[in-house]
Amino acid sequence: MENILSIIRGVVSLDMVLFYKAIFVTVVALFVFYFVQKHILTRLEKWSAHTKNNIDDAVVAMVESIKPPLYWLVAIYLGLMVFPLSPFVRMSLNDILLAVVLFYSIRAVSIAFDVYFKQASAKGAEKAARGFLTTIVKVTLWIIAILLLLSNSGINITSLVAGLGIGGIAVAFALQNVLSDLFSSFAIHFDKPFVVGDFIIVGQDMGVVERIGIKTTRIRALQGEEIVISNRELTSVRVQNFRSMKGRRVATTIGIEYRTPRSVVAELAGKIHARIDAVDGVTVDRVHFSGFGDSALTFDMVYFVLSGDYTEYMNRQQEINLSIMELFEEEHVSFAFPSRTVYLQSAVPATKEF
Repeated sequence: MENILSIIRGVVSLDMVLFYKAIFVTVVALFVFYFVQKHILTRLEKWSAHTKNNIDDAVVAMVESIKPPLYWLVAIYLGLMVFPLSPFVRMSLNDILLAVVLFYSIRAVSIAFDVYFKQASAKGAEKAARGFLTTIVKVTLWIIAILLLLSNSGINITSLVAGLGIGGIAVAFALQNVLSDLFSSFAIHFDKPFVVGDFIIVGQDMGVVERIGIKTTRIRALQGEEIVISNRELTSVRVQNFRSMKGRRVATTIGIEYRTPRSVVAELAGKIHARIDAVDGVTVDRVHFSGFGDSALTFDMVYFVLSGDYTEYMNRQQEINLSIMELFEEEHVSFAFPSRTVYLQSAVPATKEF
């Protein structure tokens, strides 16, 4: 009888030791989670408030989305692991914990994506593309989570993964061109080689970008017609974008007649320089009497129009041309045109001898 009582006391004392140990592990885990939630998260929020990018804001939103119920569950799980549980109970607890952790993880990543894309300015097709990309990421995460849960439950998912892989390859081949345009659209939206309103040149086509879609981009040509170009083509060719142009370099040549006096030619380069420099929004680089052409004495002019707007550039160009014409009228200088002078020499008549 005494032996049985001693055994019971030993079991009870052992259980109490494990119970206190479990309580200690649970409390320590809760304290660690509380410290992370209150102190580290507060510092992250202060740090993100002083930065201009959206990545840190997304990280803070992701950490904030992890709520106290998850902390309690993880802490209780760690405490229960102290006890000698049966394999079935241990496996069940592992499955429950994995399901909850995956749920909160996917939820946190989804919130981070939403915060990042919400703070980034987007309109129209760009907003739709970002929403579509976010949906793809969320669906992919949920598929991976379900496969992990099935695998952790002892279900053989090899054939399922193989089937999904073969099906994905078949769909990718069938939608190869569509997917290529789709991912090219993502590249355009995130890399921003051009945006709506930019004037671009693509090969032989040029115009103003009116819409960037999922599959195509639409450009309004100078003649008025709409040009539809696939996004795949736009990411595989050279695109000239005039949005960031701050000015235009103009290099041109004019010719005057050969009969112009040398004294006038010697002073003409300086006078042309002064006329161009007097135009507002124009900076002169150089003006020189550069050489002798086939039909003209040529002058090289290089100057900068300090505006990226094409209409403004043409206005300044017109003003310069009129000013040079006025100068030539004052100096009695004539513009040269293609001409050819033919010299004829009369033949000496033959003399007759008698």
